[in-house]
Amino acid sequence: MTATPEAAAESPIPTAEPQPAPGATPPRKPLAARAAAELIGTAALVAVVVGSGIQATELTKDVGVQLLANSLATVFGLGVLILLLGPVSGAHFNPVVTLAEWWTGRRGGAGVTIREAAVYVPAQIAGAVAGAVLADAMFGEPLVEWSTHDRSAGHLLLGEVVATAGLILLIFGLARTDQLRFAPVAVASYIGAAYWFTSSTSFANPAVTIGRTFSDTFAGIAPGSLLGFIGMQLIGGVIGLALVALVFSPKPDPAE
Repeated sequence: MTATPEAAAESPIPTAEPQPAPGATPPRKPLAARAAAELIGTAALVAVVVGSGIQATELTKDVGVQLLANSLATVFGLGVLILLLGPVSGAHFNPVVTLAEWWTGRRGGAGVTIREAAVYVPAQIAGAVAGAVLADAMFGEPLVEWSTHDRSAGHLLLGEVVATAGLILLIFGLARTDQLRFAPVAVASYIGAAYWFTSSTSFANPAVTIGRTFSDTFAGIAPGSLLGFIGMQLIGGVIGLALVALVFSPKPDPAE
């Protein structure tokens, strides 16, 4: 039934409230809701990474095809999760991103507070572990089986520095240039590319790294390699922030 002009004037159609771009710090929703979004998002991300790795190894013995399947699933899954949960929590799903946002906003700017970071990070880690266990359960694997996939070689650690630095440069570069609306596509695309151009296949995330120790499958990482990877990810985060400051520094005074 078509409304008359008079009725339309009396009952205007409400307009939707503008939403923040995915990846941006949203208006302060309840901290419990934001923590839940971080937990669920990180769990889903790890379930995608581990689950697609298991599926790939069951379908083919070609390692290159396995990595292709794993990376494609991660790209699509991560993009959807950022799009869905970005307006709630900022869709960090990554302690390095959370700590970097706290650091850049610690003097009163936009970003999470230290209290919020202290809630986000445990939620991300718990979600990562839950996601790995869920993936194992879906494919009939032992729910908890420590990975035996050693990743302690020096060139792999260097790969993690590069992968994490690039991720931080991308996210905060988008923020500095007011392009965070492209975060779902840009971040997912970067991670997909980094699967292939970094020697470590781009974990770039301490929570995801911890979660992947719980699955002795294609995407796993041995507990003995854990501290090295996390240490390099933190170093990569610092380098990424330094690159952001260098590349996206304030415009110089025209008089200079």
